[in-house]
Amino acid sequence: MSSTDIPTLDGPERRVYWAVRDCWTLVRRELIHLVREPAVIAWQLGFPIVSVLLFVYVFGSAMDVGGGADYVSYAMPGMFAMTMAFGFMNTAMAVAVEKERGVIDRFRSMPMAPSAVVTGRGVSDVLHAGLDLLILAGIALVIGWRSDGGPLASLAAFGLLLLLRFALIWIGVLLGLLVPNTEAAGNLFAVAFPFGMVSSVFTPPSLMPDWLGTIAMWNPVSATAGAIRELFGNPMPTGGSWIEENALLMAVVWPLLITAVVLPLAIRKYQRLSG
Repeated sequence: MSSTDIPTLDGPERRVYWAVRDCWTLVRRELIHLVREPAVIAWQLGFPIVSVLLFVYVFGSAMDVGGGADYVSYAMPGMFAMTMAFGFMNTAMAVAVEKERGVIDRFRSMPMAPSAVVTGRGVSDVLHAGLDLLILAGIALVIGWRSDGGPLASLAAFGLLLLLRFALIWIGVLLGLLVPNTEAAGNLFAVAFPFGMVSSVFTPPSLMPDWLGTIAMWNPVSATAGAIRELFGNPMPTGGSWIEENALLMAVVWPLLITAVVLPLAIRKYQRLSG
């Protein structure tokens, strides 16, 4: 649609057009920032490498997931899921920084769609997550991990990972708007660490104490990790519980539920920010 067509739009069509256009403007802004900040790219390259070395080779050398399963094949899908889970900290930090510097207030004062700041953040973070997955998948292939589930199943697995990341973006946006400053946003690691670790990422919940295993089984990260192990054809030792046997279903239900609950809260909080 050219600029000469814009005045012919009326009512809802015009609002949708500007919402999409303003969203894309902010996505382009984030991508330009990414290209112009080599430290961010270095972090995206370095963090997966360090994580694989630490959790798979250092801690993993003492891990036994049962059934004679190869630990690299079990742990790498978990690493994919954990990377997506931890991503909401980056979202929260970015939102907190822009709020503290007055960038969000400037956006609110401009003639742009009110939803664009939130949706632009969501789309750009999903693109960042896709880059993270691409890097991590490359590292996984180098150390010997393989997907035996076929091309379509593998694509579906990566789609579920991005769906989880998409849902958690809104938690990051909401937390970034709620925290008073960037220092407080940095402390969110205390929330992200147990969320990612108390799951089936590195060990089956059936090997944990009963109470902890129950929490881990019902963790949305566990659902996605179990689902992608199934799609990748990787080992997935389970305790036979309903939630583990229906990981594919829950890998869709959990993100949709999180989005349905948190996205409206994030938008409402943004709209109520003081000018």
